[in-house]
Amino acid sequence: MYLNRRTFFKAMGATAVALSVGKVSAASEAFSDNGTELNGMLYDMSRCVGCFGCEYDCAEAHEAEMPDIPRNPPPRKLDETCRTIVNKHETSIGMVAFKDQCRHCSEPACTAACLTMAMYKTKEGPVIWREDKCMGCRYCMIACPFDIPKFEYKSTNPKVVKCDMCVKRLVEDEIPACSYFCPEEALTYGKRSDLIKEARKRIIENPDTYIDYVYGEHEAGGTSWMYISPVPFEELGFNMKIQKKSYPGLTKGFISSIAPVDLLLPTFLLGVYQATKSTSTINEEDAI
Repeated sequence: MYLNRRTFFKAMGATAVALSVGKVSAASEAFSDNGTELNGMLYDMSRCVGCFGCEYDCAEAHEAEMPDIPRNPPPRKLDETCRTIVNKHETSIGMVAFKDQCRHCSEPACTAACLTMAMYKTKEGPVIWREDKCMGCRYCMIACPFDIPKFEYKSTNPKVVKCDMCVKRLVEDEIPACSYFCPEEALTYGKRSDLIKEARKRIIENPDTYIDYVYGEHEAGGTSWMYISPVPFEELGFNMKIQKKSYPGLTKGFISSIAPVDLLLPTFLLGVYQATKSTSTINEEDAI
């Protein structure tokens, strides 16, 4: 994360503007439609065989360390070492696999909570984290109703880790790695509205295969990552109490209630840290 004198004062100024209007404006810009329909992913759990291939494909696409997955792993949770995980659950019809990752909400609580727009909803659909804008407040972690963003607490240069829907591949007109390499076609990438139609079509044509529900169509105001399942979602650990309306209104109220000094101090301390870090680097170079 690099911050020079100009960007430091720009950040201070942006924070001051946010305070002057009584709320943080990051959310409104992140939610702007720009006339572009959101893309998303449909995950069909009736097709997933739990091969864990998507975990390896994800790690390779992000040049990350390959996951060490036991042959029959116990239920796992997302952490700072991965962007997605697959767990196998014993259900009323037998084993069903569930792939967990960021839901890429249509109106994300994490972007509304972010003071510097480090968390950003792109016009294509993915919610991404931008390192050059992050000041490490971790409000995104508090705001997310799905408990997705993870922080590298043990790193000397910590990052917020979450699925970015392979946004770099999307820019190059390629689909996300997990969808591209899935051998069972359990993952379908496309326009969100088309995916909802496809989900409904599968449910109507195969009523004995699917539960009549598309998870993510309305949860948290709608998400870009949606699920259809052969068993009730409760059996797979899904939170069915997620409200149907979006959460930004709640996070906006939280941020606007913070005292001005609490908003300005993190930016100031970040600037001091970067200045000290830069001075230390210069001194080391002089010593060499």
